[in-house]
Amino acid sequence: MIIPELPAYITSLGGEDYKGLIISLFTLTAGLSRPFSGKLADKIGRIPVMIFGLVVCFIVSLLYPIITSVAGFLLLRFVHGFSTGFTPTGVSAYVADIVPFNKRGEAMGIQSLFGSLGMAAGPALGGYIGSAYGINPLFYTASFTAVLSMLVVLRLKETVEEKEPFQFNLIKLKRDEIIEKRVLFPSLILFLTVMSFGTVLTIIPDYSEHLGIQNKGLFFAVFTIASLGIRIIAGKTSDKYGRVPVMKVASFSMVVAMVIIAFASSKAILLLGGVIFGASVGMNSPTISAWTIDLSLDNYRGRALATMYIALEAGIGIGAVVSGFLFNNKVENFPIVFLISAAAAFVAFLLLIGYKEKKHPNL
Repeated sequence: MIIPELPAYITSLGGEDYKGLIISLFTLTAGLSRPFSGKLADKIGRIPVMIFGLVVCFIVSLLYPIITSVAGFLLLRFVHGFSTGFTPTGVSAYVADIVPFNKRGEAMGIQSLFGSLGMAAGPALGGYIGSAYGINPLFYTASFTAVLSMLVVLRLKETVEEKEPFQFNLIKLKRDEIIEKRVLFPSLILFLTVMSFGTVLTIIPDYSEHLGIQNKGLFFAVFTIASLGIRIIAGKTSDKYGRVPVMKVASFSMVVAMVIIAFASSKAILLLGGVIFGASVGMNSPTISAWTIDLSLDNYRGRALATMYIALEAGIGIGAVVSGFLFNNKVENFPIVFLISAAAAFVAFLLLIGYKEKKHPNL
C-alpha cells in the first residue's frame, strides 16, 4: 500500500539519493530475521510468529508520520522488515501443515492468490489515498490493515502440537539452524528470479512518472491482477507435472517481461511488460513454495521456508540496491537497470534446464 508513494516521500525529506534503500533496508531485516522466525515457528508455534510480525507492522506504520528525518525514515524501514521476516514464515508453515502432499502446489496457489489480491489492491488504493489525502492518512490506513490481519490470525487453531514456551535461549541460533541445506537449489532459483522484483519496486514509480502515468500504483495493480488467475493453475500444474517444468516457463517469462519493460516507450508497452511480469510472478511464487515444502522435513518446515524467504529477501534487496545505484535518478539508465534483471532470470532458466527433478522428493 505505501510502496508507490515512498520514493516521492523520501525525496520530500531530502533523501532522493537513498531511494534504493527503501526496499533494501526492509528486505535486509526481513532476511536477517528469517532464521529466527523459522526456528520459532517450529518451536513455539505458527500463530505467535504471525502475530509478532503484524504487531511490528502496526507500530511502525503509526511512527512514519512522527519521525520525519531521512535517517529516522530509513531506520523505520529497517525495523519494518521484521513484519515480513516473521508473518509470511508463519503463514506458509501453517498452510503447509494443513494440506496433503499432492495438493501443496494448489494450496500455495490459493495462498499466493490472496496475497496477490492484497498486492493488487494495496498499491492502487495507496496511490489514491496518497494523492487525494496525503501521505500521513496512507500510513494510518496501513496500520489499520495490520489490526484487521491480527483479528483473523487470532481465530486460527495452532497446528504445532508439541509447542515450547518462549525462552530467550530460543533466539540463539546454532550454525545448522540458519540455513536448511535441503532447499538450497530452489532458493537459488528464487533469488535469481526475484531480483527483478526489487528492481520493479524501486524503479517503476519513477519510470511511471517518466512515461506520464499519474497513479504510480497502476503498474503494480496491473502486474498483480495478471498474476491472480495463473497462480492456482500453476500450482495444480506443478502438482501434476512437477515443479521444474513450471519454473522453466516462469523464469523465461521473467526474461521476456524485463526486456519489454527495459525498452518501453509508452504507457501501453510498460503495462504489457507488467502483464507478462505478473504471469511470471504468478507461476513462480506457489511453485517455489511447494517445491521447498516437498524437499523439507516436517520438523524443520519452518526453517526450510525461512531459508526460502531469506533467498527472497536477498534477491529483492540486491535487486533494489543495484537498480537504485545504476539508475542514479537518470532517465537514460532505465534500460540497463531492467536488462540486468533479465540476465539474472536467464541464469535461473539455464540452471533449471540442467536440473533433474525427482518425482517424489520426500520419499
